[in-house]
Amino acid sequence: MRKITLGLAVTLDGYIEGPNGEYDWCFTDQDYGMTDFMESVDAIFYGRKSFEMAGGNIYPTKKAYVFSNSLKTAPEGAELIAGDVIQSVKEIKQQPGKNIWLFGGASLTTAFINADLVDELWLSVHPILLGSGKLLFQDIEGRKHLRLQKTKQYETGLVSLWYTRAEQTGK
Repeated sequence: MRKITLGLAVTLDGYIEGPNGEYDWCFTDQDYGMTDFMESVDAIFYGRKSFEMAGGNIYPTKKAYVFSNSLKTAPEGAELIAGDVIQSVKEIKQQPGKNIWLFGGASLTTAFINADLVDELWLSVHPILLGSGKLLFQDIEGRKHLRLQKTKQYETGLVSLWYTRAEQTGK
């Protein structure tokens, strides 16, 4: 079965965007593991707002799924997922292929985590405190136990953290 990995940049105080939607705080001076990660996935899950903010599918060699109940037609270069999102995702996970990147946004992430659909979390923690903006984790239902799988520290101070759900490892 394919795995869904929530992979994104986050500030030390838990924000994924600044107060005006900015993400100019993200380091772009090196690869930070993206090449290897992108080789492990063949599909990307976008929320509608994230898809629009990115200007479309930013990785055209990957299949793009856009989750929205407000769109009537699929955006160009993507498949629209509406209605029973949870069942649709379970079906996609059963299809042959590589893993799937949960790109965002925050409400889609919350829905996936609450439905136990996120198998791995790859958080690139940037050494900055924004103080306000959009938090990554909001409205999570109950505790979600995770197991740290690996870390990588970079000279810039960025730290990559890889977690899996604790249930997957037997604890």
